Amino acid sequence: MTSKSKAKGGAWERDIANFLSKLYESPFMRVPNSGAFTGGQNATRKAAMTEGQIRHMKGDIVPPDDWNNFNCEAKNYASFAFHRLLFKVPVPQLEDWLDQIKDAEDEGDVNMLFMKITRIGKFVGFEAHQPFTTHRHVDYTDKDGRDWKLTEFDSFFELNASAFRDAHK
Repeated sequence: MTSKSKAKGGAWERDIANFLSKLYESPFMRVPNSGAFTGGQNATRKAAMTEGQIRHMKGDIVPPDDWNNFNCEAKNYASFAFHRLLFKVPVPQLEDWLDQIKDAEDEGDVNMLFMKITRIGKFVGFEAHQPFTTHRHVDYTDKDGRDWKLTEFDSFFELNASAFRDAHK
């Protein structure tokens, strides 16, 4: 039997896949059994996989075949310590999520974090060097010195639908 938290996370992953499928009129899907099939402790699986299989089984969402640089994690949690972002101190929960993205990444990937926080909203995190714009965002530097921006989900896609598609091809 699936735990409530796993079911909640899986539902968010399906929501993102459905949203992206509709927006880009291309098939996106949740990675079967999720959990970054080739990331972290699963990195050894890459030895027995083709380049295409590796590219499409990392992160939480399987993109269409022509989205070669797509790497994402999807997180659906009850709470998040947003206030820590303002103090410019490490946010352990966020560091864990970013580590999962970095564990699965390949050179040239566009790394994305999709967050849903209960009764707060939906958010997107992306590396600051990406060509995306925001109405407003919070900057975050992770423990490895990589700069990220966190912004609201819907406005991100309103502003960046084309740039987001183009960045992954």
